[in-house]
Amino acid sequence: MSEAVLKDRRDQRRDAILEVARAVFTEEGFSAASMSTIAARLGGSKGTLYNYFKSKEELFGAYVRDECGRFAESIFDVPDDRSLAERLTGIGERFLDHLMSERSVRTYQLVVAEAHRTPELARMFYEAGPASGIARLTGILEEARDCGEVEVEDCEAAAEQFMALCRANLHFRYSLNLIARPSDAEIAAAIKEAVLTFLARFGRPGAGAL
Repeated sequence: MSEAVLKDRRDQRRDAILEVARAVFTEEGFSAASMSTIAARLGGSKGTLYNYFKSKEELFGAYVRDECGRFAESIFDVPDDRSLAERLTGIGERFLDHLMSERSVRTYQLVVAEAHRTPELARMFYEAGPASGIARLTGILEEARDCGEVEVEDCEAAAEQFMALCRANLHFRYSLNLIARPSDAEIAAAIKEAVLTFLARFGRPGAGAL
C-alpha cells in the first residue's frame, strides 16, 4: 500500500475522531467527556485513539483549531478590486453567519463553560479563532490605510472594534437562547450598521458607500 493511500486513510480516521469528539464534548462538556467514551463511539480501542492524540487536552485543542479553521479562508477571502465598504460587508456577513451556526454556538458555549476551570482551553480557542481573525482583518486594514481608504493608527485595535460591531447584541442573545436564529436579512441589516459605524469613525473618501 502506497504512502499516499496510508496518509489518506490516516487523515480520514483523524477527521472521524474529531467529529466524534465534537459530539461528545458538546453533549457532555470537557470535564465530563472521556477518551474512553470517544473511543467507544468510534468503535475502536482507547489505545488507537491515543495513537492520534496523546491526551484529552490535545484532542480538544485539535477539535477547536479544526472548528475555527473550517471557515477562516472563506470568511476573509475578499477580492482586492472591491471597495473597502464592500469588503467589510462581505467579511462581516460571513463572520456573523458563521457565529450563528449551531456548531459555532455550541463550541463557544462549551469554551465559556470551561474557561474558569481550564483557562488554557479558552486560550486555545481564542488564539485559533478570534485572534486569528483579528490578525487577518488587521492586514486588510493596513492595506486599506496604505491606499488612503482609512485613517487608523492602530489597525489591530480597529479590527477588534469591527469584529465587536459585527457580533453586537445578536450573537449574545442568540448564544443565550433568547432569540431564534436571525434571518439572512437580519444579519445583513446588522452588518450594514456595523460597516457604517466603522467607516464613520475610520473611513476616508474612497472607502465606498453602501
